[in-house]
Amino acid sequence: MAVDPRQVVAGFLTISMFAMLGNMIKRDHFDSIEVSIQETSVVQFDALKAEEKSVTQVSTESSPELKPCWAKPVPKIEQSKGFITFSLTGGPEHHISQVTDAVVIARYLGAILVIPDIRGNEVGQRRNFEDMYDADNFTASLTGVIEVVRELPAEVTTENPAVIRVPNRVSEDFIKNNIQPVFQTKSYLRLATFFPSINLKASGKPNTDLDSTACLAMFGSLVMKQEILEVVDRMVERLKTISRNTGSQFIAVDIRVDVLEKKSCREKSNGRKPCYTAVEIRDFLRKVGFNADNTIYLTETWWHESLNPLKEVFPKTYTKDDLIPAEKKGHFLQSGGAELQRALDFQICSKSDVFVPAISGLFYGNVAGKRITLGRTQILVPSQVPSSSPTASNFFSPYVSKRNHVAYSCFC
Repeated sequence: MAVDPRQVVAGFLTISMFAMLGNMIKRDHFDSIEVSIQETSVVQFDALKAEEKSVTQVSTESSPELKPCWAKPVPKIEQSKGFITFSLTGGPEHHISQVTDAVVIARYLGAILVIPDIRGNEVGQRRNFEDMYDADNFTASLTGVIEVVRELPAEVTTENPAVIRVPNRVSEDFIKNNIQPVFQTKSYLRLATFFPSINLKASGKPNTDLDSTACLAMFGSLVMKQEILEVVDRMVERLKTISRNTGSQFIAVDIRVDVLEKKSCREKSNGRKPCYTAVEIRDFLRKVGFNADNTIYLTETWWHESLNPLKEVFPKTYTKDDLIPAEKKGHFLQSGGAELQRALDFQICSKSDVFVPAISGLFYGNVAGKRITLGRTQILVPSQVPSSSPTASNFFSPYVSKRNHVAYSCFC
């Protein structure tokens, strides 16, 4: 007899959820492991085991939206000096980290930050910041924290900047020892953030000026432009309408065929996996109680035959190509539009009833952060499903169950 997903997902966030899960979970999921970006940001998946009887009912009711724990940094009195430039690369999950590091560095140095452009994967691909984000909100959110300008003064554009590679989640010591000396001799810097590891762990409540600056930059400065948000709302409404018709949940699954083809999803010697295929996701969803009534959104842009096994069991499975308004397809799905496509994915995965990351990495981590701040903590991380009565509660993301995401350092 099939399990009704409304029962499976019915007590997801009970008042005692976090206390119960703290005792239930014995081993970390992939989001607590740091790993080289050269390995496609593999922050491995891990299985969860329960010490006590599993929660048999999980609710899709959201927890209360959290409030910022940080106080806005005290306005700088001294005159800003020098300029910092950088570009946004990758998708929104990278942009969040790149902006945070640049703002923190500008704050520490007392420098003027130039609004970045957006670079594509191919040489020559470039977008304006305003093509994806609200530039006025970006500037206003940082007023009094750092000075922000839209472009360099003409007299500075003739100079060559000092280029500095910056590790993600840059520390005060790194700025002091590696960036400040350069800035003191060359007050025009260009930053390039790299990801030696993916670490979004909580680090305690913000207790320094730079901690508060990082929280503000990460969670309060980047807002998608209105056109993108409107398209997202229309796509999400279609998905929720389909779900309402059957009284089921709308699940967003981050699964991209091109990424799966580049990395091995085989189980490692330590029992962990970096990713899951469509077949494995199908089996995972079915065994934790979801069924053909559930509506599924995939982050794959166009349908691929490797996704067929998933759709055979979950016929209400859709991609962007299925859902995006016809008049918007040319703009969002055109060649070279990867950043816009990931913008749609990021927003939809943040708004879904349930989020399931089939691929480890920064996208999962920063979507989880966004969902946590919004109270949408229904995040299920796949693993090799135990044979004895698996339920969704066995697979809560430890970002939530252990409250170990940086979002919990910034929000209360």
